[in-house]
Amino acid sequence: MSFPTAPAPGPESALPALILDGLSLDLPALEAIAAGHARVALAPAAREVVAAAREVVDRAVRENRVVYGVNTGFGNFADVVIPQDRVRELQLNLVRSHAAGVGDPLPEAETRALMVLRANVLARGFSGVRPETLERLLDLINHGLHPVVPSQGSVGASGDLAPLAHLALALVGEGECVHGGRRQPARDALAALGLAPIALEAKEGLALINGTQFMTAVAGLALCEAWRLVALADVVGALTLDALEGTDVAFDPRIHAARPHPGQQASARNLKRLLADSPLRESHRGCGKVQDAYSLRCMPQVHGAVRDALAYVTRTVEIEMNAATDNPMVFAAEGELLSGGNFHGEPVAIAADTMAIAVAELGALSERRMERLVNPALSGGLPAFLTPEGGLHSGFMMGHVTAAALASENKSLAHPASVDSIPTSANKEDHVSMGPIAARKAAQVTRNVRRILAAELLAACQALEMRRPLRSSAPLEAVHALVRGVAPAWDHDRFLSPDIEAVAALCRTGALVAAAEAACGTLE
Repeated sequence: MSFPTAPAPGPESALPALILDGLSLDLPALEAIAAGHARVALAPAAREVVAAAREVVDRAVRENRVVYGVNTGFGNFADVVIPQDRVRELQLNLVRSHAAGVGDPLPEAETRALMVLRANVLARGFSGVRPETLERLLDLINHGLHPVVPSQGSVGASGDLAPLAHLALALVGEGECVHGGRRQPARDALAALGLAPIALEAKEGLALINGTQFMTAVAGLALCEAWRLVALADVVGALTLDALEGTDVAFDPRIHAARPHPGQQASARNLKRLLADSPLRESHRGCGKVQDAYSLRCMPQVHGAVRDALAYVTRTVEIEMNAATDNPMVFAAEGELLSGGNFHGEPVAIAADTMAIAVAELGALSERRMERLVNPALSGGLPAFLTPEGGLHSGFMMGHVTAAALASENKSLAHPASVDSIPTSANKEDHVSMGPIAARKAAQVTRNVRRILAAELLAACQALEMRRPLRSSAPLEAVHALVRGVAPAWDHDRFLSPDIEAVAALCRTGALVAAAEAACGTLE
């Protein structure tokens, strides 16, 4: 699975429109909207089911029925019945009181993903909002008006209550928004765009804040990055192996057919294809070397296990992206509102923890390969730390230390958040998922691994040049050339951080994998 970065956005009118129906949103579309590369619109059929569900709520209000979240308090106050003339006040108070998030604001891409996921859930027609409330949320997305959503404060119990409440505040003209890079009061931002704040009707406050969209947004975008990293790890690992004069025998398809994990077989095929026809490989084919260290020989087994884990995470996240996570849920056909627990974040929490563990292993293996490149006892004749004048120059000594630091940090981040629970809401919410924490940790792991792979790639390119005049395979030489376009060869000590960041930025675009594919065909 591949998630290349979308092209830069053009004028809003020129952007493609993604039609939200609550059923068919996928990860590439989520990433495109998050990056501002698409507009959103509500499917006509979805508008009809939203209107039908709203009529069920309005009928319950007219009949003065006692329904949780419509005319009762929330959580431990579920038994407190609210008079009909104060239902609007109830919904606004809910949003205000639950907007209790703290910490750094969610970045713009994650905020847009959060907004579109909540809109997609509302489009399912189980929430009971008015169509015009949903369409106002789409207006904010299409105008690039982003609520300021603090990144901490949700335990993933009744979903992501605090972050979603900050989103809902913007719709009612409270809190803060960012528009055009300027942070300002939401009411002013709405007025500047000719948009009026909405007045929440019965159940609408609860419908806007009850769900798992914060954790799903953060995990979903991290997952797109993780799929890019697992393909990149095959490319970088192949380049390191060739520079270390390793063998490709371990990638023979017969070996992997005997242990047919899908991810393992895919990575083995990639590595075999990337190394095919390498003059450097052929130069030592008869050297008598039987096998390489695990960090080289076992790349298919480790990278493949990551692929299989990400496949599970993808299934879970894409189901959640199109799932109704409200409480109570409105069933228009039967005219009923039923209370349940679809807001509980456990599916996403466990998936996000799995992603963090899996991607951390990509970084762990990458750091071990880099150690072999810079360590003269392990590199097969390469100079220490890949510098021709060791002592006077330190070369990649600290580049490897940075990779080691990030790999070690990932070990802490990979400790699962989903095994923790602190009861909240007077023990009404007596088990919580900690899904938002799991998602934020997984996102940080992907950022760390991108930089670990960038450091390894810089070292591998340097090592490859030290094997000249021998050359690697066509796809790996293409990758080398692309790296050298942003980071020149290391002939003397210099400021290394900009090189690592420049290559890490290149890793994020998918251009390195694309360069290899141009020479060897599509990788898996």
